[in-house]
Amino acid sequence: MRIVFTLFCIIAIILSLQSQDLSYYLPAGTSYSPKVPTPESIIGHKVGEWHVTHDRLVNYMRAVAAAAPERVKLVQTGLTYEARPQLLLIITSRANHQRLEEIRTEHLKLSDPRFKGSLDLNRMPAVVWQGFSIHGNEPSGANAALLGAYHLAAAEGPAMDSLLNDVVILLDPSFNPDGLNRFATWANMHKSNSPVTDPASREFNEVWPGGRFNHYWFDLNRDWLPAQHVESKNRLKWYQDWRPNILTDHHEMGSDATFFFQPGEPSRVNPLTPLKNQQLTRKVAEFHARQLDKIGSLYYTSEGYDDFYYGKGSTYPDAQGCIGILFEQASSRGHLRETSNGLLSFPFTIRNQFTTVLSTLEAAKSMRPELLQYQRDFYSQMAAEAAAARTKAYVFGGNDGVRTALFMEMMMQHNIEIHELKTDLVSGSQRFQKGKAYVVPAAQPQYKLVQTFFEKTLEYKDSIFYDITAWTMPLAMGIPYAELAKLPVETGDKVTELKYPHGLVIGGKAEYAYAFSWDALYAPRMLHALQQQGVLAKVAGNVFESTVNGQPKKFDYGTILVPLQSQSVGAAKVHALMQELSMQNHLDVYAINGGLSISGSDLGSGKMITIRKPSVAMLVGTGVSALDAGEVWHLLDQRFNMPPVMLEAATFDRAELNKYNVIVVVAGTYNSFNKEKLQSWVQAGGTLILMETAISWAKQAGLVNLSLRRQRPAVDSGKVLPYVSRPYVERAQQLSGAILEGKLDLTHPLGYGYSDSKISLFKQNEVFMEKPKNPFAAPIIYGDNPLQSGFVTRQNLEGIKNTAAVIVQTMGSGRIISMGENPNFRAYWLGGTRLFMNSIFFGNLIDAGSARAED
Repeated sequence: MRIVFTLFCIIAIILSLQSQDLSYYLPAGTSYSPKVPTPESIIGHKVGEWHVTHDRLVNYMRAVAAAAPERVKLVQTGLTYEARPQLLLIITSRANHQRLEEIRTEHLKLSDPRFKGSLDLNRMPAVVWQGFSIHGNEPSGANAALLGAYHLAAAEGPAMDSLLNDVVILLDPSFNPDGLNRFATWANMHKSNSPVTDPASREFNEVWPGGRFNHYWFDLNRDWLPAQHVESKNRLKWYQDWRPNILTDHHEMGSDATFFFQPGEPSRVNPLTPLKNQQLTRKVAEFHARQLDKIGSLYYTSEGYDDFYYGKGSTYPDAQGCIGILFEQASSRGHLRETSNGLLSFPFTIRNQFTTVLSTLEAAKSMRPELLQYQRDFYSQMAAEAAAARTKAYVFGGNDGVRTALFMEMMMQHNIEIHELKTDLVSGSQRFQKGKAYVVPAAQPQYKLVQTFFEKTLEYKDSIFYDITAWTMPLAMGIPYAELAKLPVETGDKVTELKYPHGLVIGGKAEYAYAFSWDALYAPRMLHALQQQGVLAKVAGNVFESTVNGQPKKFDYGTILVPLQSQSVGAAKVHALMQELSMQNHLDVYAINGGLSISGSDLGSGKMITIRKPSVAMLVGTGVSALDAGEVWHLLDQRFNMPPVMLEAATFDRAELNKYNVIVVVAGTYNSFNKEKLQSWVQAGGTLILMETAISWAKQAGLVNLSLRRQRPAVDSGKVLPYVSRPYVERAQQLSGAILEGKLDLTHPLGYGYSDSKISLFKQNEVFMEKPKNPFAAPIIYGDNPLQSGFVTRQNLEGIKNTAAVIVQTMGSGRIISMGENPNFRAYWLGGTRLFMNSIFFGNLIDAGSARAED
């Protein structure tokens, strides 16, 4: 009987770890209003008993708002890609709600150095944004949001009344609804009645790509600055409308860890962030420590994580007078898991997150005047820094009006002020034209973000980074720009709405052919739309000059030519398509009435090569970088309306590959794929695009014949170093992400549409391709000084110098294009988009002799 009783007790303890009453989480001695529903009464289970799905999370937030309207106002900020609602709960006292707009507008004056009036900080509430689970498979945050909403809506007593009078809380229960729901479904569908705690169990090992990402497999915690996704755009509007004093970002990490909260590594703070920010972060950390000490939770604060990349949720606020705080909780992944620290339950992870929700609010209330004054001082200091800065403005813009407009949209989402260029301007060797170029003054409230958008960085205090080390946006977007030592004499009006090129058919109805330039961002979309309609198109492999509207017009390499002869559709339909598609894709089309060129190749020349309609597949699944695959998917689907077919290994083995003429292989390993089948497909005429570490796999598999430069040792093998330094030495050699300048052959099919032989590429790997013996096989090479911005060790920089960024090789009738870098990085690297699209549309047109591999 004693054995049975003991087993019963063990089972009871395990089950209690899985399922906890509210008393386990909520602060002792607090009374709660019965009119506010508990989470269990709405979601159908106790907090932590199951992983809350997003629909139930939304249902609860709506129920709380309906039950406590005097404290809670619910706003739907938008919809995700999968049409899930994004919510924001504005929680404060009844009195504050009655003058909420007044509070908001007054609060924004803190971040406007041009406002010279007085502000009574003693009566202004602090504003705190609390956000949860931007990585969907880090669910303790979103589940803690249930408790946060209940506590703030239902808790009674003088302490809560005082808190709500002094603080406006913006509670975002799920930064990533699509990922959260995907992971909750996985964890719940594998939960056993009696818990299985073995980490090898399927419950703890979700299938590829996992719930971390959004619909397109992007890490939304890297998208705060570029803001390429609907979730980020919806959130940023409200962030900029409020400019909080504190923003919390609740994450999870490895199961064998404990609990982390910032300030993080002192040497890895972005140098643009004021020291006062870190001092206040440390002061807030003392509130977390006190509350976690009370419940006996282990934690750490000053190692492992940094505050460098401004595109992360916990760092983005630091550039705007706010205190961004990262929380990282050891993850149970499922419901109850064995770890090096014992059994880790899902409720325990939720309790730590909820505890720091309360400690953050305690800090905000206690430090309210100091936080408000810091925000005011921050923006005053920005005005002083801008006035003293050598660079007074940045000018940018080029021939591609679409990319210019997208760049402006990116900045305007952060309330960066942009002005029209009133007259043409020359800076060095660059000429910026009125109507195509714009000016960003340094003297504006968002000066710190202006710096992070435009500046290059080559000096660093540390050599280890949690994320990328460079993100100079004009280089990424492929947009000409220059620093100005003074504002133009005549700066035009402030831009309040984006202007895209109209797109016209110039010259009326053509008698012979239509032509359009390949330099516009959406030219591939237009070409693909024409091909979808059965229109035959050619690409110009040479420059030529024709008469358009009675005037000579020069056309560059890569011009798309649509002859009227031999079309399966009539001339009237072709003309109608040209009118419609030119407007939709914001590019001009030129009507040509004869085949004889003024100079260069005539329109019937063999240099005008027919373009096959791409049919694109992409290899995906275990071993493949979901991030890189998602970037390709997003680019082709969202920007060009030509989504790829995604093939996993099992499907690949039985698929009829002759349906596809392009296969994209992003970073990863592909040992489970049938390499012989892939090789046969290339030999039959397919175009294989290899990116980053997929090149190393392909070389080992015998698919490509190229040489990779060996990386030099990080340290002299003869040295004796302290044991504790080993992880730092190794991590310092990782290429976290830097911007490199390559030299591009503008006459090569992969260079079509570019007008500048200098191209900026993003490198985040140690794949260094030696230049091939064939002088025509490497259309992009690096020189002696390739680094434009970012941290690269001496050994890695030597590895990059004088290597090839892209190599093209033949295999039978097919082509293999090896790209050492990722031209689609995080959806904003539009400077590489044309390179990637050229590979898809023109890869098979590359002359075989130019791509013959070395022996």
